[in-house]
Amino acid sequence: MASGTLYTYPENFRAYKVLIAAQYSGAQVKIADDFVFGETNKSEAFLKKFPLGKVPAFETNDGKCITESNAIAYYVANNQLRGKDDLERAEIIQWFGFADSEILPASCAWVFPLLGIMPYNKQTVEHAKEDIKKAMTALNSHLLTRTYLVGERLTLADISVAMTLLHLYQYIYEPNLRKPYQNVNRWFQTVIYQPESMAVIGAFKLAEKTLEYNPKKFVETQRKTSKKEKKEKESKKEPKEAKVAAKKEPVEELDPTDAALAAEPKSTNPFDTLPKGTFDLDDFKRFYSNEDEAKSIPYFWEKFDPEHYSIWLGEYKFNNELTKVFMSCNLISGMYQRLDKMRKAAFASACLFGTDNNSSISGIWVWRGQELAFTLCPDWQVDYESYSWTKLEPSKDETKQLVQQYFSWTGTDKMGREFNQGKIFK
Repeated sequence: MASGTLYTYPENFRAYKVLIAAQYSGAQVKIADDFVFGETNKSEAFLKKFPLGKVPAFETNDGKCITESNAIAYYVANNQLRGKDDLERAEIIQWFGFADSEILPASCAWVFPLLGIMPYNKQTVEHAKEDIKKAMTALNSHLLTRTYLVGERLTLADISVAMTLLHLYQYIYEPNLRKPYQNVNRWFQTVIYQPESMAVIGAFKLAEKTLEYNPKKFVETQRKTSKKEKKEKESKKEPKEAKVAAKKEPVEELDPTDAALAAEPKSTNPFDTLPKGTFDLDDFKRFYSNEDEAKSIPYFWEKFDPEHYSIWLGEYKFNNELTKVFMSCNLISGMYQRLDKMRKAAFASACLFGTDNNSSISGIWVWRGQELAFTLCPDWQVDYESYSWTKLEPSKDETKQLVQQYFSWTGTDKMGREFNQGKIFK
């Protein structure tokens, strides 16, 4: 039976996955009593075991170290939770990816500004709402004839997805908003009201009213973070100086989740360092949105600046692994969500060709600069290696034909699969 110590802060939904799995399996999981987020996980001893300093983190009783919540949950789970055969285990991993790629980024983008953890950006929030709607619709459809996500009994897939949805049901999904997703609602409540779940998260209460945005919350979070950083700096001074400084400035502690996000340094957009050229990308995006392709594609070529912008063909490498069309489309949406900061100086039209279990994903991308943009920023490198990238020569007829095809959502892929669905990144 698995046993060890879990390092986490209170009310961490990622840690809930581990603790609920342990409730089912009987694994002996002890939560570290002396863990202080922002201190313990920055200590030399902790970083020696867990170099990234992230939590939850798990140390077995015999000294083995595991990170990433899904992996820890799998370790402490029993065979029923892990899946009864290879197919079920593969499906469970699939749902791990669905939770982390399709739900989590959009949920954070929608919920965190309401909690004051992140600044509010209307465009980002609206994109997040659309992505959540697509993910919930897909999930609702899957659960139409199923009690659980995989097989006939509860598995780690249910625990992982339900915990990732926790904030949405806690802060966003008041009765009218959750009404379209009756199948998900039924399944979610089945999971969280199991005795094993309630032993960890307590009697969960569904949102009665959507949390409203309050700009003062983020300002207050920033103020608290600033005070905490000041305290840390003062603590490095001589004892006498630190003592005097502490009297002048009382320190308020941040909730660990707030601190983790609000204290992140502001990132700069790599596109800002590149010459803008003559191509007004925002102008083209508006024209493309408001006019049909017969006008917008010629407009693109009329305005395009090949000296300062480049055109790329991105082709998904693992088409043989694509199954349901809706899941394939979710791959595209998830990538778009994670690349939100690229929108300022990039445009793309991605297409899915084919049908269930016989499809492909590819797209035409346009961005400022002549190099592969994803390598310019670590935040943009999550998905790009799953694609092969070919830089296209703007003057060639082949490029013009590809732009015509992808911008107008027509034609077939290299294997003759017909166009099915498209998604625009703008």
